[in-house]
Amino acid sequence: MSLPPARTTDDTAMRTAIAVLVGGIAVILDSTIVSVALHELAADLNADVSTIQWVSTAYLLALGVVIPTVGWLQSRLGAKRLWMVALAAFLAGSVLCSMAWNAPSLIAFRVLQGLGGGVMIPLMTTMIMQAAQGADRNRLMSVIALPTALGPILGPVIGGLILGAGDWQLLFLVNVPLCVAGLVLAQRMIPADRSGRRVKLDVVGLLLLSPALVALLWGLSNVTGGGGFTQPDVYPPLAGGAVLLAAFVVWALRHRGDALVDLDVLRSRPTWAATTLMFLSGAALYGSMLLLPLYWQELRGEDALGAGLLLIPQGVGSLISRTVATRMLDRIGARWVVFLGFLLVGAATVPFAFAGTGTTTWLLLVALFVRGLGLGMVMIPLMTVAFVGLDRDEMPHAGIVTRIAQQVGGSVGVALLAVILATSTTGSGSTTTAFHAAFWWTTGFTGLAVLLSFVLPGGTTALPAPTPTPAHASA
Repeated sequence: MSLPPARTTDDTAMRTAIAVLVGGIAVILDSTIVSVALHELAADLNADVSTIQWVSTAYLLALGVVIPTVGWLQSRLGAKRLWMVALAAFLAGSVLCSMAWNAPSLIAFRVLQGLGGGVMIPLMTTMIMQAAQGADRNRLMSVIALPTALGPILGPVIGGLILGAGDWQLLFLVNVPLCVAGLVLAQRMIPADRSGRRVKLDVVGLLLLSPALVALLWGLSNVTGGGGFTQPDVYPPLAGGAVLLAAFVVWALRHRGDALVDLDVLRSRPTWAATTLMFLSGAALYGSMLLLPLYWQELRGEDALGAGLLLIPQGVGSLISRTVATRMLDRIGARWVVFLGFLLVGAATVPFAFAGTGTTTWLLLVALFVRGLGLGMVMIPLMTVAFVGLDRDEMPHAGIVTRIAQQVGGSVGVALLAVILATSTTGSGSTTTAFHAAFWWTTGFTGLAVLLSFVLPGGTTALPAPTPTPAHASA
């Protein structure tokens, strides 16, 4: 009796990517899909807007709490078991959210969702990078980058369509089939793994870094209120978060390999360059997702669903550029792909800095399509090059650092552009002028990213093959 042929590393990596993608789509979409329903939730649950805003804020803060622990959790449980536990927690949170009876219960269940999602977001990238061989990582990362690029763009559109067809509970129940399918595929397709070096929990690092991220994200989220940075609930958390973050950096540099997040990975030029640019890409992506819907609604008279539908060309552009970016990455390397991507994002933002109420819609839709092309081109190289030159045990730390950078960058982008928009409106008295100023600032942020892209490695950079991980019984 002949034995079945052994699976190749490529086959195993692709199966892992598919399983991770199915489960990860729900998490990434959920970050933005609920944002369009805040007014409906406030009315149905008899809560004011300031209270219901915590439905989004609590989810964001839960991400900040758990993301720094992912490296330690993976070392204790292994990637497959941790992935399935986190996905099950996200599934349970989704079901409970659909059953919420008031605002406090919904906020509590969103925390459970956020804890599961916060583990999955960095873990999905790390699992692929650890499983795949050098050149194949570029192709596989194009799979993982798909929901990352499309989630913030299509989330509000899908949320608007669901609300148009049914009740807000469906926003959470739509996660159930994806999560169930993700669990089944993870059990069958992700190889069981032994964890790497088992490490002790860095309690001091945890008590410094997680509260630091929560404070920073909380302070930045408060900026979007009416008073901007002048609000009393902005500076204290921002200052406290900055102090705690600085203290963690000092602690981590002294304890190196034993720290909760090993900052030694930032000694690698590709890793620190990609981390910096992930911060700027987060600001460009999430910041624009504040400006663009508001532009269509406040200047062009669209409702929330109409504004979301008008953003579809940006999502289509991101989808199309996924394959193009992978081929270019293999041929010319990360530096020039990222340079061109940010250049397209900046150039496609300029038309909005001149647009008014009478600007031809099709011209702006073309600009959004080009902008999507640029965003898609940026994401894949940055998510790949961050792991260049790192050992298998270092990859979870690189995944955590880059995701933290993107998360904080997104919050900074939203906060700054909200303040710029509000300040410009007050100063000029013209909404059109205020949007022009905000879009020019967005273009400036992107221009900075264009310049920093030259710090990335030039030419095609091969990633080292991972250390083989023996498969054993299912976790």
